[in-house]
Amino acid sequence: MSAIHSRPAWREPMVWLVVGGPASVVVASFISLGLALKHPDPPLDLRAGAQRSADDVEPADMRAREGDVPALIARNHAATGTAGVKR
Repeated sequence: MSAIHSRPAWREPMVWLVVGGPASVVVASFISLGLALKHPDPPLDLRAGAQRSADDVEPADMRAREGDVPALIARNHAATGTAGVKR
């Protein structure tokens, strides 16, 4: 008969691979939470309580710079199957 040599679980390398990944994600989430609480985004300034609707927001195609137009044409062509910037 052979004797089984058992070791404590924390000495097994596979335990650290199985536990280490999720544990590092939990630690990273608490770090992210701490950063979010310490540096919150400033609230939007809606003067005189005026609400902006989706029609008031300028689309990205209208904010494009001169050099961005070929990229926007390619993006629109890939998304819709038609060439050209929709305005």
